[in-house]
Amino acid sequence: MTVLLKHLRDNRRAFGGWAVAITAVATMYAAFWPVFGHNADLGRAMEAFPQSMKEAFHLTDYSTASGYFGSTVFGLLVPILVAVFAISAGVRAIAGDENAGTLDLVLAHPVTRTRLALARYAATVLAIVAVGVLTLVVMLAIRIPADFAELSPGDLTAVCVMLTLFGVCFASIGFGLGAYTGRRTIALGGAAYLAVATYLCSSFLPQIKGLGWVRWCSPFAWYLDGDPLTHGVNWVYAGLLAAVSLYFAALGVWQFRRRDLTS
Repeated sequence: MTVLLKHLRDNRRAFGGWAVAITAVATMYAAFWPVFGHNADLGRAMEAFPQSMKEAFHLTDYSTASGYFGSTVFGLLVPILVAVFAISAGVRAIAGDENAGTLDLVLAHPVTRTRLALARYAATVLAIVAVGVLTLVVMLAIRIPADFAELSPGDLTAVCVMLTLFGVCFASIGFGLGAYTGRRTIALGGAAYLAVATYLCSSFLPQIKGLGWVRWCSPFAWYLDGDPLTHGVNWVYAGLLAAVSLYFAALGVWQFRRRDLTS
C-alpha cells in the first residue's frame, strides 16, 4: 500500500492534469450538443456521407444524443487522449525510473520486485479509473443543463466503464512493454505503434476489400462497436479488453522479476 500511495503521490500533478484535460475536452464537445440536437437537416447531411467514411470515423446520426455523443464526445478525441495518457502512465511505472537510474535505489528498500511492479501497476490503473469516474461525474452534472437528458445515467455509466477498460488496456500495454524491456523509448514506441495500428484496424483498413476481419483485433473497436450508449456494457468486448490488460501486465511482471536492470 505504501508503494502504491507513493507512486500516486509522486505523479499526482501529471495524473491530475491529464484527468482535468480529458474531462475538459469531453465537456467542450458535450456543450455543443444543443447546437446539433434534433437537427433534421444535419441528419440528412450525415446520410449523404459515403458509408465507408461513416464507418471509418464512427459517424452516426448527430441529431440524436446517443449518435452525437458516440461520434464526438466518446468517439473522437477523448479515447485518443485516454490512450496517450494511459500509455505514458503505464510506461512510466517501471521504465521511467529505470531509465532515470533511480529504480535501483527504490529496490534497495525492503520491497520485492513483484510487489513493486504490482503496486505501481495498481496505481496506474487507479489513475485511469479516476479519469473515467471524473468524466462520468461531470457528464452527469451537465446532463440537464446541456440538454442531453435523453441519455440516462445508466447509458453514461456504461460508456464510461468501457472508456475506463479501454484506458486500462493501453496502460497495461505500456506497463508490460516498459517492465519487460526496461527501456522507456522502446516501450513508448512499441505501445504507440500498437495504438496507431489498432486504430487503423478499427477505421480505415476494414474499408479495404478482404480486410474487414481486422476490425475485431482492435481495442478501439471493442470500446465502441457495442454502442454502450444504447445497449449498455458489452461484456464480450469488456472481457477482451480485460484479457489483453491482464496478459501484458503479467508478461511485464514476469520478465521484470527475471531480468537485470538497465543502466
